[in-house]
Amino acid sequence: MNVTLTAADGHTFSAYVVGPENAKKSLVVIQEIFGVNKHMRRVCDDFAKAGYRVVCPALFDRTQRDVELNYEQADVQNGLALRAKIDEGKVMLDILASAAALPAGAKRGIVGYCWGGSLAWQGATRTKAFDASNCWYGGGIAANKDEVPNCPVEMHFGEVDASIPMTAVDAIRAAQPGVEIFVYQGAGHGFGCEDRGSYKPADAKVADDRTLAFFDKHLA
Repeated sequence: MNVTLTAADGHTFSAYVVGPENAKKSLVVIQEIFGVNKHMRRVCDDFAKAGYRVVCPALFDRTQRDVELNYEQADVQNGLALRAKIDEGKVMLDILASAAALPAGAKRGIVGYCWGGSLAWQGATRTKAFDASNCWYGGGIAANKDEVPNCPVEMHFGEVDASIPMTAVDAIRAAQPGVEIFVYQGAGHGFGCEDRGSYKPADAKVADDRTLAFFDKHLA
């Protein structure tokens, strides 16, 4: 279901919420640059089936509401333009409001994909709202690789991601020896998204399983 949440600065935004209301473990799921589209809802639904209460905030609501993009080049450019208009500090207010909407007493994780992967890293380093963070192909992580996480973090990257070279992944690994980083051979950017041409079902399944095991361990 969709609900309306309010950030600390008074901004109201939509969020997709699913999963048991009395869950003992919970997640904020952070979108790619394509909005809370059918792929992101599918991701949320899968976590809900695994027993998580999930909140997925519509971060583009700060500049344009009800954004649901596809994966053609025009959609990529539209998503990048929307992201460029948004202050990341204000985005974190939306993420914190989403965390506050999770069940009281439940341990809280954050997981993000693409743009959301970078924001999941910031959720770990710039807040103390989460007990674990999982980052899928976050292109902005390398620029903030020296920030100190406040919770356990796991990361997933594709070996042939055109937007995240292996030199960047190596730099993150060197700066964050305590972070477990997985690289998927032959996989590109967005390999976990069933609607992209880069989708790699076998690698997506492995990464999904690792993500669930990570959260099961740290949110138990």
